[in-house]
Parts: sequence; C-alpha cells; structure tokens
Amino acid sequence: MRLIPRDQQFFTLFAEIAKRITASAELLSQLFADPSRLEQFCAAIKSLEHEADGLTHEVNMRLDKSFITPLDREDIHVLASRLDNVVDLIDGTARRAAMFRISEAREPARQLADVLVRSGSEIAAAVNSMTQYKVVTQAARKIKQLEEEGDTLYHKAVGELFSGAHDALEVMKWKDLYDTLEDAVDECEDVANVLESIALKNS
Repeated sequence: MRLIPRDQQFFTLFAEIAKRITASAELLSQLFADPSRLEQFCAAIKSLEHEADGLTHEVNMRLDKSFITPLDREDIHVLASRLDNVVDLIDGTARRAAMFRISEAREPARQLADVLVRSGSEIAAAVNSMTQYKVVTQAARKIKQLEEEGDTLYHKAVGELFSGAHDALEVMKWKDLYDTLEDAVDECEDVANVLESIALKNS
C-alpha cells in the first residue's frame, strides 16, 4: 500500500528546498557563462543558500515537535540535510569563483554547471512525487547517469588543466572550482540515493 502522508508540511518544505537547488544551480550556470556579473550572481546564490538553511531548520524544528511523522524521522532529517548540502556546495563554488576573481568563461565549468542544473531538475521532480516509487526511481536513475557524465567532464577538464599550457595560478584556481562543481554533482547523487530508499520503504 502506498504511503498516505499524515503531515503534508514536510513534503512542502522538501519541495521548497529543492526549488532553491534548481534556482541556485541556474544562477551558477549563468555565472560561469558570464563572469562579468560575478558579484550579482554570488549575492543571489547566497540569498538562496540562506533561505535553504532556514527551510532546513524549519524541517528539524517541525520534526522535534511532531509526534507522528509521514516518514521515518531519520529519513526526514537525512533528506533535508542532503538537499541543503547541495545548495551549500553551489554557494561554496560561487564564493570560490568570487574569491579567485575569475574573469573568463571556461567551457568545462559551464558544462559541469549544466550537469548540475539538470540534476537539480531531476531532484525537484523526485521530491514533488515522493510517494510515487516509479517517478522517484526514474529520476534517481537519471541523476546517477548525470553523475557519470559529470565525472567524465571533470576528468577531461582537470587533464587539460595539467597539459602544461596554463599558468600555475590558473591551474590551482580552476582545479579548485572543478572540484567543488564535481562535489555538488556527487551530492545530487547522494540525494537520489536517499529519495530512492525512502520511496522503496514507503511503496
């Protein structure tokens, strides 16, 4: 029998955090496409990160006060934390870009950010259909495929950085940025794993 949620508010909060993932990923993609607006994009992403933190705090506060929850308490806590981690990593990437004062648009960064945008969209789709096992598992499968795509892009980008054609400082800066982009994509896969586990338990 499918899960019948007793408290829809948790699902609403998850969906709101997922919205911050998609919005911040889109902004990060725009940042790497147009670094001339770096400060503007960083400020907007930071605002979304604060909102995601507030929503995650609300999930945990509600969890403390709820006697009966629609999902296992541990699953609620882990999912909220994982979703928030994605926004944190996107914000961390943007802050590094600002700290390094990047001024050029590099195709590998744009491609990795695009993978992150697509992963975020799949997370949102899965979160909005958490009680539908088939929808969640399909989204999770796509996210895992995107993680593999991101991994391939990452290794190609880092290999090119160390080709000897770049200044050492540029290598250091972009290697760090590629690392944080890959970390964010990896975290999306961790979210997918949690969602898939929840869907399986409650299908």
